[in-house]
Amino acid sequence: MRQKAKHGVLRAIIAQVVTSLATLLAPLTAMAESTIVGADQATAAGEDTAPESLRVNNGFDLTRPQTAFEVRGLDETSSNDTSETNRAQMALRLEGMIPLDVGWRLGVHAQVPLVQKTTTDFETGSADHEFGLGDASFQAVVAYAINDRWAAAVGTRVVAQTAAGSLGSGEWQVQPGFGVRYMLSELGEDCYFVPSMRYATSIPGNAQARRISEPQIAPTLNIDFPGPLFITFYPSNDIRINYGAPIAGQTGRLFLPFDALIGVRLSDQVALSLEGSVPIVKAYPVYNFKTEMKLRILF
Repeated sequence: MRQKAKHGVLRAIIAQVVTSLATLLAPLTAMAESTIVGADQATAAGEDTAPESLRVNNGFDLTRPQTAFEVRGLDETSSNDTSETNRAQMALRLEGMIPLDVGWRLGVHAQVPLVQKTTTDFETGSADHEFGLGDASFQAVVAYAINDRWAAAVGTRVVAQTAAGSLGSGEWQVQPGFGVRYMLSELGEDCYFVPSMRYATSIPGNAQARRISEPQIAPTLNIDFPGPLFITFYPSNDIRINYGAPIAGQTGRLFLPFDALIGVRLSDQVALSLEGSVPIVKAYPVYNFKTEMKLRILF
């Protein structure tokens, strides 16, 4: 009976998350759909609304936003001298793309995670378990396609303090960022290089929370193979330099992982990918190992 009750609570939480996310972005999605229909009609009438490079995308190019739904499953392990922490997360993400003018796009997303966190104490061998909502994130980015090769994007990501206990950072965060894209058409249809950076800084409000101040960098390189396969290096902003409060086990400021992803397009609208990351330099310890699976559905 206790197990059934636990599963019932989990289903209720997931249902509430999905409902809240859909309600939150329903007006935005409707706006995006109506604008995209208008753009399609203009294209059908012979008016080119944007460079072709805006329309081909596997989802990891900041400068080419899309309208999509994603399910992300993440497993991350970290440790220090006294304990080890495993963090399992399932995140639901809804993205929207709104054409603004020829070459201009507004991209937005909202993401809500469910987090299971287990911390094991080395000295006692005891384990502490937490489960619940993590910190939700919201992002708005304005992108401009200069031509078929070059594009740029600038925007801001906000991480809300929605998590209970230690499932989140404990504070609101603002993360302004930018990226520049260069298409590598000679290598394949959707090969590109997008160096991007966002600067995460916490908004003071919780005296017990650690102050966050760190550039988060992603020199994203996508290699598109003939057929459905693609490989992406550094799809996540996981290169970090800590200028905020130090954490346990920190000996320097830099966290530099090797981060790579392999993906497959199951259809024109559906893609599945698996990302894996291990540290090369861990003077600022973020994680020991990370894997993340993404299921992406375009609309």
